[in-house]
Amino acid sequence: MYQYDDYDKSLVMERVNQFSDQVDRRLSGELSEEEFLPLRLQNGLYLQKHAYMLRVAIPYGTLSSVQLSTLADIADEFDKGYGHFTTRQNIQFNWVELERVPTILARLAEVNMHAIQTSGNCIRNVTTEAFAGVSADEVVDPRPIAEILRQWSTINPEFLFLPRKFKIAVSSTQEDRAAVRSHDIGLYLYKESGNDELLVKVMVGGGLGRTPIISKMLKQDLPWQHLLSYLESVLRVYNRHGRRDNKYKSRIKILVKTLGIVAFSEEVDKEWKQVKLGLTELTIEEYNRVSSGFIGQDLIENDTGEYLQKLAENADFSKWAQRNTHQHKNNDYLAILISTKAGSDNPPGDMSSTQMHHVAELAQEFGSGEIRVTHEQNLVLPEVSKNKVSDLWLQLRRQQLAAPTIGLLTDMITCPGGDFCSLANAKSIPVAAAIQKKFDDLDYLHDLGTLSLNISGCMNACAHHHIGNIGILGVDKNGSEWYQVTIGGRQGKEAQIGKVIGPSFEAKSIPDVIDKLTKVYVNYREAEESFSDTVSRIGLTPFKQGVYDNKETTR
Repeated sequence: MYQYDDYDKSLVMERVNQFSDQVDRRLSGELSEEEFLPLRLQNGLYLQKHAYMLRVAIPYGTLSSVQLSTLADIADEFDKGYGHFTTRQNIQFNWVELERVPTILARLAEVNMHAIQTSGNCIRNVTTEAFAGVSADEVVDPRPIAEILRQWSTINPEFLFLPRKFKIAVSSTQEDRAAVRSHDIGLYLYKESGNDELLVKVMVGGGLGRTPIISKMLKQDLPWQHLLSYLESVLRVYNRHGRRDNKYKSRIKILVKTLGIVAFSEEVDKEWKQVKLGLTELTIEEYNRVSSGFIGQDLIENDTGEYLQKLAENADFSKWAQRNTHQHKNNDYLAILISTKAGSDNPPGDMSSTQMHHVAELAQEFGSGEIRVTHEQNLVLPEVSKNKVSDLWLQLRRQQLAAPTIGLLTDMITCPGGDFCSLANAKSIPVAAAIQKKFDDLDYLHDLGTLSLNISGCMNACAHHHIGNIGILGVDKNGSEWYQVTIGGRQGKEAQIGKVIGPSFEAKSIPDVIDKLTKVYVNYREAEESFSDTVSRIGLTPFKQGVYDNKETTR
């Protein structure tokens, strides 16, 4: 993983000292809440229903075992013994006290962590996929580009007060596992056949929330050296023309939609002619400098026969390995996925301090001491020798971290919802727990196959319900909590927004609604057809009938 240099460390400590002074001024009354609001937001601090929530940055989802252990200690000392991993690969603590936040940030700084720009109208934490640098289907390691973007965007004065929040995602794999097309800017790194030159496809105007939009192609073949100047041009156009009078219409997706992609592209190109004349062109020397900061383990050849034997001998281990491993570039290794969704008693994305300490220890014992956070709120050990995987699985089982359900229906993405968030219309966690209880048959889940279910407590769509195969949105009806259901959404390079199936439901009905939707899918699917492919092929009507007619739907 990337090693911070002295400049990074100094910057983080200076921000800690600066924010400590701001907190003191707020507590003394020198700063009003209105004055304090933008200051705390750019340091990742929200005021929620019961307490302050602190969102800690995990740049492109990468942690060391020391950092994860520190997060566990913070959960014990300053929170209620757990943390919540988010879809943008950060971690949130939901019960912090304002006067103790500077101490938390100082503790984070000791292990090269911070909460800078995890909120506010600025460029947020840059994300990429959790298997970056190790995945077999990778064109190039996206982490150096993500790190260059982090350094460029951190406390960049030109982009600290944008019309609205701004999110960037990077992918370089055949399959997009970073939800690139639901971001303000999405970057696909690629190489043309027979040419080793790295190029970038720039997507713009994606975003979910109140107005869900899938991003559009802005630049097809940008040479990587011009990435910063081109992104700076995009942001300058947004900063100049983005709306500031209405926060619901202030995202770049609204500007792109209003102008149209052609007119927006022309504005960017005009700006780019000026910006390119500056000193923003990336050099191979700079790329190599950043790349050299990523230190991994030395991979050695090992005998995989034991792994294959264990798969043949142990059905439980085989079922887990089928769902919870990812192909590594080196055939003697695997990336291991660790589910945070152990059952109905464990809110999706939550992990106890004990479990965090355990994973940190396992990362040292079985891997490179590195942990990744996925878009789906799970964890990854990116490099584990195949001959150690069986022993790792046994250790994970002891901590209830070996649920063989990655990518299945109960591997839900869920926001904290109305239990914590002051913006939420409805609770998410109890609904997720009820679905977990309803679908406790592993054989049925594995027969359904890969199927994403996302639950958001409000229109802000923190759980990305619009791009779930099944999406659930909490809505308010005359002070009561109801839930709207969409189907057919998907993330990836062919991302699409799900469609509402009809009137919303009470919370108690949701598990049965999901059951009926999956039964329609089983009845209608062809061969290995995915849920969303089936929806696209047969339309909404059979699913509506299956849910609202209160009877089984058959072909």
